[in-house]
Amino acid sequence: MSVDAGTIGLDVGGTKIAGALVDASGAVTRRMTVPSPATDPEAIVAALAALVEELRPSAEPIGVGAACAGYLDAERSMMRFAPNLAWRDFPLRSLLHDATGLPVVIENDADAAAYGELVHGAGRDAEDLVMVTLGTGVGGSVVHQRRIHRGAFGIGGELGHVRIERNGRRCGCGNLGCLEAYSSGTALLVQAREVVRTGGPAAAALIERCGGDPDQLRGTDVSALAEDGDAASVELLAEVGMWLGEGMATVAAVLDPGFIVIGGGLSGAGDLVLGPARTAYKTHLTGRGYRPVARMVAAQLGNDAGMIGAAALAREGSA
Repeated sequence: MSVDAGTIGLDVGGTKIAGALVDASGAVTRRMTVPSPATDPEAIVAALAALVEELRPSAEPIGVGAACAGYLDAERSMMRFAPNLAWRDFPLRSLLHDATGLPVVIENDADAAAYGELVHGAGRDAEDLVMVTLGTGVGGSVVHQRRIHRGAFGIGGELGHVRIERNGRRCGCGNLGCLEAYSSGTALLVQAREVVRTGGPAAAALIERCGGDPDQLRGTDVSALAEDGDAASVELLAEVGMWLGEGMATVAAVLDPGFIVIGGGLSGAGDLVLGPARTAYKTHLTGRGYRPVARMVAAQLGNDAGMIGAAALAREGSA
């Protein structure tokens, strides 16, 4: 009888590459993190191959799954564009297969995280779910009948770029009024630093936290102060949640998901974000009062979701 040696999952970012050996239950049995040579496409592949070699068990692993922040083609063979990595129409799957000798699956990072949560995390009971990751930006993924919905060109599920304000804030994508400009860690920090600059009694705790220099303020500072009850920080996180809930109500009008899973760094604030999000979602939901309401829950796998999801996709030969 063959031994299940596990599957290797990789999470490829602009500053670091995280890797793990993952067993059939989704448990991480070995992990490593290395710096990401983000500006050199071939060096990234070499770093990924070296990490796979370090994680490789004595028995042959089932394969490699790589979760990557960026746009992939519909066949999941090429990285079309990655904002924080030097990949432009880059044939990642074939190059990584050649470098490791293993079957390789590549996937968008938010889609991989959603699949991890579907198979091993908060969405285990779901058939249809939406996942939103609140980090530096806002990532998204749509799962229908337990399969990732990628769209005709492979770049579906970019929920961070659903427009929620016609002439709203400028988003990093160039458009105005995207959810990402209101509900991301970057958006939280912009608003918090503005509170510091404005000053006044309500800003006292934030000013003290950053020594009066708004550029020294971090999103973790806002979350920590909110958890300690600082009113201004609580309000800032509630605003993030409010916009999130409104955006998800718009998404629900099209997709009607049963579960909405919230991940990313800001999900760690728990009900400080999720409470206002649930309220706003119910308030803006089309047909409210006459239809079932999706469960909005926090992700369970944390920063491992992308690796675990990528490993699960590789185990199953994609999904």
